[in-house]
Amino acid sequence: MSKINFTPFPLLSTERLTLRQLTLEDDNEIFRLRSDEKINKFLDRIIARTMDDAREFINKINKSISKNELIYWAVTFKNHFKLIGTICLWNISDDCTSAEIGFELLPDHQGKGVMQAVLPIVIKYGFEIMKLNFIEGEVDPNNLKSIKLMEKNGFILQRRLKNTLIYSLQNPNSIF
Repeated sequence: MSKINFTPFPLLSTERLTLRQLTLEDDNEIFRLRSDEKINKFLDRIIARTMDDAREFINKINKSISKNELIYWAVTFKNHFKLIGTICLWNISDDCTSAEIGFELLPDHQGKGVMQAVLPIVIKYGFEIMKLNFIEGEVDPNNLKSIKLMEKNGFILQRRLKNTLIYSLQNPNSIF
């Protein structure tokens, strides 16, 4: 993954939101995200059971970022440090031409346009800075809000698997 370098960590922002690196001070919010039944309903992952699980996750993510294996942002309101959600580009292909996008938001902040505001800047980062040709999103067929968000941002359904849909967005500047 030589062409990708996440050092220094890329801070991104919108008019009202900041995307920054996770810190151990995010442990309470990461625990809430990774233990909340409503959020995890559509995700295939191990549920956080303790605060130590949350801290281990934060350390694992930051170690992977330092190895340029993925990029994972804490979503916060501008001028407020507290995490309200996360968004990432991960599962980066060996040739660094594609990655998978993932996002989650604490329930109190859902339905307020937060992800609609940050998704375009993460897509732009993926295409313009990382030089990805494609960004994919894997989503549970029952997760209608995420499907709507991806479709609103140009993602097109590519494949239907047993319990998941694969959406893809092509970099408009890529030449194949």
